[in-house]
Amino acid sequence: MNKSFPSLRTLGLAAALAVGGIAFVGCTTTPAGSEASGPSARNAMDQNVDATLARLYSTVPGSRELVQRAAGTLVFPSVVGGAFVVGAEYGKGALREGGRTSGYYSTTAGSVGLQAGGQSKSVVYVFNTPEALQKFKSSKGWTAGADATVAAGKIGANGSVDTQTYQQAVTSFVLTNVGLEAGAAVGAAKITQISM
Repeated sequence: MNKSFPSLRTLGLAAALAVGGIAFVGCTTTPAGSEASGPSARNAMDQNVDATLARLYSTVPGSRELVQRAAGTLVFPSVVGGAFVVGAEYGKGALREGGRTSGYYSTTAGSVGLQAGGQSKSVVYVFNTPEALQKFKSSKGWTAGADATVAAGKIGANGSVDTQTYQQAVTSFVLTNVGLEAGAAVGAAKITQISM
């Protein structure tokens, strides 16, 4: 037997790996170029944050005033989740202070339970006090619920943000394709500062 030629088993394994690799690449849900960084990525993110805030203002009466009075607002325009029994969510966003972006962040969360499918939502965290914002900014990885209690933004009987929402240190709003997800909790989302 000539040792200079690879065995059929080796060729078969190499072919299977090549086909599997191509199939795996074809199954990715991350669009090409979505991991871009630099000025164009920051500009795109800032535009998405502006659009998300505009949507919040039109969906939740009184939210513009809440954000304007806040020490800071962290906006994730698109948090994408996928699940089949075990779920995961991921998104990127920006922190606004005084109407200007002061940093970029990622959010990740996992869950276990009877669930299926995927979804996309926008998540907005409003830091109502300077102390809550400072604690968030000084952390090396902030987890909602563990590092701070995050109250779901509530709408009062008059259809506007209620007074209890203003009194919470950190409030969150979750927007889906159909509007505000009333009373939605953000769970144990881990938030980390990133470079863009």
